[in-house]
Amino acid sequence: MQYAIVDGKRREAFAGGRGSCPTCNAEMIAKCGPRVIHHWSHKGSRNCDPWWENETDWHREWKSYFPEEWREITHLSKDGEIHRADIKTPAGIVIEIQHSSMTDAERQARETFYGNIVWVLDGKGFEKNFHIFHMLPDPNSTIASDIIWAKASKKMGGAARGLFFRLSEAQRSYPEKVITKETFDDSVEMREVHSMQSIRAEVEESYSGHHQYDWIRPRRTWLDSPCPVYIDFGNDFLVKLGIYDESGLPCIHYVAKRKFIQDAMVKTVATTICN
Repeated sequence: MQYAIVDGKRREAFAGGRGSCPTCNAEMIAKCGPRVIHHWSHKGSRNCDPWWENETDWHREWKSYFPEEWREITHLSKDGEIHRADIKTPAGIVIEIQHSSMTDAERQARETFYGNIVWVLDGKGFEKNFHIFHMLPDPNSTIASDIIWAKASKKMGGAARGLFFRLSEAQRSYPEKVITKETFDDSVEMREVHSMQSIRAEVEESYSGHHQYDWIRPRRTWLDSPCPVYIDFGNDFLVKLGIYDESGLPCIHYVAKRKFIQDAMVKTVATTICN
């Protein structure tokens, strides 16, 4: 933990420090060795929050982006269950900074407990298995309304560079059918497959950060989460997992890390990180 109560105030760990846990009031001991992140630890092996994980430098850095009074906020449910949110904004959004893997059961329990939750994942552990491919036009743009993209994967070089069909062509070829992005599937044989190159200028003009991707051996619990999931690969942009349009095409959306933090910091627009 980053904070303990010392003389009635929240304080970070210091050499020889003693304090009490802000959550359960148990005795805390400061751990300030030369090779560890300075932190507080419950005396003995107990921890009052079973969801708490040992902090990495990455974890601590993320917490440092936000005011101290937003960090490690204790939540107590009506039945007495206690947990500490990594970050809770004045708008009521809980931001959980997650380094280690997680089971479906724990993810679902946290989402139910906190309600309005956003996940930020440390992507360094699976970066080599996460491949981001060609850009996509803004899903609300005019050009996107007539396009059905072939799903890209690392094994499909052509689709990874951008292959698509036109919905209008399918409707002309099969006038007896009602074909939409939701009903279109591989059983409808198209006469023409188009490459991204033919519409690159239009895509670039309407681009707003969307790309196809392929996650090999994914941590599936994050794909199943109904809450916003952002991945930090260690650069200036976060990768937000999502679905592109009504066809169900998986996509990612680049979000500037600075914008994410600014949106969370401004109370009146903080909900933008949840959309």
